[in-house]
Amino acid sequence: MNRPKIDQFDIQLLQQLRKDGRMSINDLSRAVGLSATPVSRRLKHLEESGIIRGYCALIDEVALGYSISVFVSVQLDKQVDAALETFESAVQEFPEVVDCWLMTGNRDYMLRVATADLQEFEQFLVGRLTKVKGVASIESSIPLRRIKSDIARTV
Repeated sequence: MNRPKIDQFDIQLLQQLRKDGRMSINDLSRAVGLSATPVSRRLKHLEESGIIRGYCALIDEVALGYSISVFVSVQLDKQVDAALETFESAVQEFPEVVDCWLMTGNRDYMLRVATADLQEFEQFLVGRLTKVKGVASIESSIPLRRIKSDIARTV
């Protein structure tokens, strides 16, 4: 895949929006040193090219009561299309699963699961995830402390 052609102003716009996705065009203009018209044009280009996929609110899971995050790696009994589709469809239905990645290596998927407590995680694990057809093994890891968190890489 070719990298899209963006310049330092585009990168600055992305960095500003990463900090505050609700910044006005005027505030963005002041922050990057361009007038509003070129900033609007650049934002439209970044959106149309798919670099900016959308805008959203950042939700604090802990403030909502989901204080436990668990990383769960899953290995399927078969790595065939039907098994992958079955697992991926099931995961879409689990609100506890915040992120799901198809992986290389000795595990097929990596999930980040957010729950209120370990009891809720156990209920999810035993009552739902282990019952998905094709799941051969599961390994869970509980993070102690987040060291770095960002939304996306811009440089």
